[in-house]
Amino acid sequence: MWSCNQQPKTAIHLPSKNYHYTELDLASLHRQEKVYVPIYSDIYHSSDARRFLLTATLSIRNTSLRDSMYVAKVDYYDSQGNLNRAYLQQTILLKPLESVEFVVEHKEDEGGAGANFIVHWGTNSADIQPIIQAVMIGTASQQGISFVTEGLVIEKYQKQDSSTILD
Repeated sequence: MWSCNQQPKTAIHLPSKNYHYTELDLASLHRQEKVYVPIYSDIYHSSDARRFLLTATLSIRNTSLRDSMYVAKVDYYDSQGNLNRAYLQQTILLKPLESVEFVVEHKEDEGGAGANFIVHWGTNSADIQPIIQAVMIGTASQQGISFVTEGLVIEKYQKQDSSTILD
């Protein structure tokens, strides 16, 4: 039994909890991307020995008014590049203008200042340009800090004439 302040390490943190799961394989889609999103689960202050813990929220937003997109992986890595947590076990559908979020909690202290998410998404539309960002926020005493980071596409795949090419 868990107390109010304890959670099992395998807990999945999916705040909106209103996901549309699908069996779709991203390889069947016209276009796929992998996006790197910097996460700061903590930052240093005063000295290199003092850390300010932050809560990070990854936000994935489908900006299309008419087309859907799919998210197959949302993986969280620590500063050394080790996989810390895989947030999805199954692909999710994002309908037009739909958003989802994933949280790295304030008490998580394993990611570090160099942590990141890798998001693998796909679509059959050439027009979708999702917004993938992270918002970090933390408070202590009467002090607060917040900032946003933007995702960076690190891999692109697009089908052309029945073959997949890397951009």
